[in-house]
Order: sequence, then C-alpha cells, then structure tokens
Amino acid sequence: MGSPYLLIAAGGTGGHMFPAQALAEALLQKGWRVRLSTDPRGARYTGGFPDATEITEVSSATFARGGLAAKALVGPKIVGGVTSMAFQMMRDKPDVVVGFGGYPSIPALGAATLLKIPRMIHEQNGVLGRVNKLFATRVAQVACGVWPTDLPEGAQGVHTGNPVRAAVLDRAAAGYIPPGDYPMSILVMGGSQGARILSDVVPEAIAALPENIRNHIRVSHQARDEDSARVTAFYNDHGIRAEVQTFFADVPRRMSDAQLVISRSGASSVADISVIGRPSILVPFAAAAGDHQTANARGLVQAGGAIMVPENALDVHALTHQITTVLTNPEAAQKMAHAALSTGAPDATERLVHLVEQLAQKETA
Repeated sequence: MGSPYLLIAAGGTGGHMFPAQALAEALLQKGWRVRLSTDPRGARYTGGFPDATEITEVSSATFARGGLAAKALVGPKIVGGVTSMAFQMMRDKPDVVVGFGGYPSIPALGAATLLKIPRMIHEQNGVLGRVNKLFATRVAQVACGVWPTDLPEGAQGVHTGNPVRAAVLDRAAAGYIPPGDYPMSILVMGGSQGARILSDVVPEAIAALPENIRNHIRVSHQARDEDSARVTAFYNDHGIRAEVQTFFADVPRRMSDAQLVISRSGASSVADISVIGRPSILVPFAAAAGDHQTANARGLVQAGGAIMVPENALDVHALTHQITTVLTNPEAAQKMAHAALSTGAPDATERLVHLVEQLAQKETA
C-alpha cells in the first residue's frame, strides 16, 4: 500500500498559500504524498513549499476582475478546470482534498465533490470567502482560523486556528526586547492589495516622531512595486534607516526582531503576530469582503495585544501618536507582547493534520 495522498487546493494570495504550506510541511514529514493545485498567481508563493510538494497549475477564473469579455469566459474556464481535475483524480485518486480558498481551489473542490472524494476546507478569516462559502455545506468540515466564524446553516465548523509556516514556529514566543534608549525596529506589512495607504501614511508618521525616538528607529517596510522607489526616497530624505522591499522572504526573523509591527490584519499576518508575540497597530483593509479583516483583528485587540485603527481614521497625526504611545511605554509594550501570545494557536497545524487524518481514516474504514 502506497503513501496516503493529499491534494491541497489554494491560490491567489499569501493568506491562502501560507496555511497551505504549513499543512504540506507537516504531512510530508508524516510520510504523506502532497500535491498543490494552484494558478499562476498562487504559484508565486510556492518557493517556500518543500521540494517534495508536487505543483500543478490549473485553469480557473474570477468574476471579480476584467471586463465583459473576460467575465464571459469565466464559466467555461471553471468548467474546463473542474473537468480536467476530475480526469486527473480518476487516474490518481487523492485520499483527502483540502481547499484553502481562492478561485484556484474551485477545480479541485468541484471535482472532489463530483467524485465524492473526502474533502474539507480551511477558512483563514472570520468571514467566509466567496469560494469557501460556496463549498461550506458540501464538505465534511470547515476548519476555522478565527473563532467564531460566520458559517451558513448546515456547515460543520471546528476551530483550528490558522496554521503558520515552520519558519514562524521556529520563532514562536521569541523573547521580546521592550522599546528603550537603543536601536528599535518597526516592521510594516501591507499585503499585496492593501499596501498603498500604509506607504502613504507610515513613512510620514515615523518622520513626525519626536527626535529622541526617531533617531533609534530602523524600519523594514513592505511596499508595492510601484510605491517602492518613492517610499525609499522619503525615508532617505528624512534620515530614517529603512529597508524597503516588495516582499520579505524572512518576515519571521524581522518580526521577532521588531519592537512594533504595523500591518493590515490579514489572517496570516495576525496569526504570525500572535504566535511570535509582538505589539501591533492593525489597520483593517476597508475593501476586504465582508469586512473580514476587522473580524480578524478583534481577538488581538480585545486581548490587549494590538491597537486597531480603522482605515478612515488613519492619518499621520493619529498614527504618530499611536507609535509614540507604544515606543515610550516599555512595560505596556511588554504586556501587549504577552497579550498577543495569549491569542496565538501555535498548534493550529497539528489540529488541521488531525482533521485530515480523521477524514482519511473514515474513507478506509
């Protein structure tokens, strides 16, 4: 008898791909064979997946982008993707299919539904994404990264937390150095969709800090490619030591070194912050579907580990005040770090692995 075979379906953004990577890492270590089904956008995030992961790019599409002509092709593309995946599954049947959201997960979940293959989904946010909402009542379990998650009637939800990558677990509960009269680090993360407003406001807010604070600060700022040059120039012009990149491959290291994180409240970002344990200022992405980033941030804020600033209230003066509040109160910052840790789920991957193994056992029973 061969190794059990898991097919992971995910795509679109790091928010979908990073938890998928964590599950792949864990099950490969347990002797499973793992394949990832994604699209070209999701393929940008596959560099961190273990080499043993088989990667398949599938045909899918979304109604959310493009003009009328592009939208007219969405249906046929999805049908083609589901049909192609169904034939693949008949030749090489997975023991379990797990979807992590995003339109690229439709072909695998659709085919698994047609072929009655054991399947489940993981929802990273406090509000189901469109694709996960479509399949929520058609799978055995909805593993929820945030609890409570708003689920449709008939869906079976269980709280697992959001899996984090091995590189994050390696930094779990890393010792926190409270702010003081020495070099301090700020990590700024905006996410692919919501980075612009942080690039507009954060550099000016840091430049407006009192000189005795500003002179001690080093910044790691993740900016969109089109904003990178101007953000870099602003920091240079104001004598602020900063490294600006479109993507940091070593976010866990930078986060564990930081005295403060300023971030959108995407599910993966919130999970990383809570597992490593860092004070944060969270700015939920106002255009996020169902305002799910506000739901994501709520647990950290209620625990006292984060300050939430609504996007419509984010301006230079307000952000400068919040940064100053954290960096001039070392005891309070330390408490925020501990509070953030209290909301973390470092065993989220183990919980998800357990659900996958249970599904596989039911199929063979």
